[in-house]
Amino acid sequence: MSYMKFYTRIPHHLQLPYRRELAQYRRFFAKREWPTAWHHLERAHIIGQRYPLAHSYVHWLMLRFGIRLKNTREVLGQIPRLLVGGVKSFVGKVPVGNTGGANVPPLQPMPIPADLKRVLDDSGDF
Repeated sequence: MSYMKFYTRIPHHLQLPYRRELAQYRRFFAKREWPTAWHHLERAHIIGQRYPLAHSYVHWLMLRFGIRLKNTREVLGQIPRLLVGGVKSFVGKVPVGNTGGANVPPLQPMPIPADLKRVLDDSGDF
């Protein structure tokens, strides 16, 4: 008998890297260094995408980012991701490595940066 694994909260050992990326996002956002701020949001997305609350929170920040920069494409791209992303996370059906922005297809798996791959591999979920 096979059981489906439900993902709920981000595991303890991934909380620090996830929070670190969000802190870097806020730091660069405050300095109006938009590309670097966005880069850290994408990295937080990669770390948190298997966990509904972490995943949805990053999409919420991406939506706010799009609004702040008056980027219609990003705003319109984040709305469905925000509505569906958490559900997909809950049942473990995410495109691993996807950076989460409207500039990439929402279901496209992507290569994971080497440093994040090491962190995620240690989690046993990837």
